[in-house]
Amino acid sequence: MPTTGLLGLLCRGCLSRAQSRPSRSFSSLPRKMTRWNSQESCNADAPQENPRVLITGEDDFQSVLISRNQYGPESVILSDIKKPPAHVYTSGPFVYADVLDYKHLRELIINNRITWLVHYSALLSAVGEANVALARKINITGLHNVLDLALENCLRLFVPSTIGAFGPSSPRDPAPDLCVQRPRTIYGVSKVHGELMGEYLHHKYGLDFRCLRYPGVISVNTPPGGGTTDYAVQIFHDALSTGHHECYLRPDTRLPMMHISDCHRATVEFMQTPECQLSLRTYNIAAMSFTPEEVAQEIRKHLPHLKVTYNPDSVRQTIADSWPVRFDDSNARRDWGWAPAFGLEELVEDMLRCVRDKRTREGFPVS
Repeated sequence: MPTTGLLGLLCRGCLSRAQSRPSRSFSSLPRKMTRWNSQESCNADAPQENPRVLITGEDDFQSVLISRNQYGPESVILSDIKKPPAHVYTSGPFVYADVLDYKHLRELIINNRITWLVHYSALLSAVGEANVALARKINITGLHNVLDLALENCLRLFVPSTIGAFGPSSPRDPAPDLCVQRPRTIYGVSKVHGELMGEYLHHKYGLDFRCLRYPGVISVNTPPGGGTTDYAVQIFHDALSTGHHECYLRPDTRLPMMHISDCHRATVEFMQTPECQLSLRTYNIAAMSFTPEEVAQEIRKHLPHLKVTYNPDSVRQTIADSWPVRFDDSNARRDWGWAPAFGLEELVEDMLRCVRDKRTREGFPVS
C-alpha cells in the first residue's frame, strides 16, 4: 500500500505501527491497529474541533436538538428509516439510513466527514422477544456494521447498553459495573455482545469505544416502544387523559430509572471525557429507583384522582424480575464526575408539566 494510503487509516493522534489496511470485517483484521495517543487526548489545553456526529435511530429527537445547539446545526446528522417530525427537518440535517446497509452507512460517514458515531438503533426488550430474528439482525448485524466502520474510519463510537444486559444470576441490589450478566432476552444478549466486542476492539486495535448502561429512560418526547420500563412513561399520559392506568408489572417491581435530560447530559459528558480518565469502556449510570406504586403515589400528590390497576404481563414481568433493582454507578461518578439532577419528585413534576403542555398543543383534553 502507498504510504499516503496507510497514513489515511490512522486516527488523529495515533501512533503509526500499522502494517496493512484492515479488511471489511473486524473478524479477519490482519494487523494491530494503532492506539489513540493518550497524552494528546488528555491534554486539556490542546485545541478541540467540534465533532461531526452521525446518530442512528434516535427516537427522542429533543436530544438531537440539544446536541445541535451545542455543536452547531450542521454538525449533528440524524438518521433513521422513519420520517421524523417536521421541526427536526428544519433544525438540521436528516438522512435515511438503514444500519443493515453497510455501503450506504460508509458513504454517509465519508461524505459528511463524521468523527463521532452514536449508535442508538435497536429493537427493545419486549418487542425483541416477539421477533427474535429481526432483533438479531438489527441489534447484532447492525452493531457489527458500525464497529467495522468505526475501526475503518477511526471514529469515536458510542453504543448504549441497558439494564437488560443483566440477568437473574447478576447481583441485583446494587448491580456493579463488572459482574456476572447472563441475560435471558435477545435484547440483553445483543447488548452484552456489544459491550464485549467494543471492549475487545478497544484493547486489541485501539477503537475509541464508549458505552453506558442506561436504566429505564423517561421522556415525554418518546412514545412507549416495547420496553419493559415503558409503563413509567405511559402512566403520565394516562394520568392526564383518562385518570386510569393499567400497569403490566406488579406494584412492587423496583427498577432503576432516569429522566431523559440526565440521560442526554450523561452521554454528552461521557463522550467529551478524555480517554485517560476512563478506567472502563462500559459504565453504569444511575439516578433513582422506584416501583409502579411509588411513582403512582408521587403523581397522586398532583392528581389525587389517579387510579392504577395491575395486570402483570408474564413476559415483561419475567424480564423485570431478572433485572437489577439498583445500579452501582460509583465508577462513573469517580472517573468523569457523573451526577444526576432529577430525583423522583423532580421527575414527576417535570413529566406532568411536559405531558400537559404536549397534549394541549396537540389539541387533546387534559384531565
